Amino acid sequence: MTRQGCPACERAERDVERICAELGVPWSAVDVDADPEHRAEYGDRVPVILVDDAEHGYWAVEEDRLRRALA
Repeated sequence: MTRQGCPACERAERDVERICAELGVPWSAVDVDADPEHRAEYGDRVPVILVDDAEHGYWAVEEDRLRRALA
């Protein structure tokens, strides 16, 4: 979950893209402001990382932890 114009979101997207590419795992970014439900749930914590539709973390990517979750 990201937001346009959010520097932390841009860093997280780069990290997730790199990690997922290395592991061969598909990923996507969703703008929290495009959906009122997403904005209400995640809007104050972006970026939020979801793995298998469950919240994995927020504000920054914990690389080792994300790699373990995706393995």
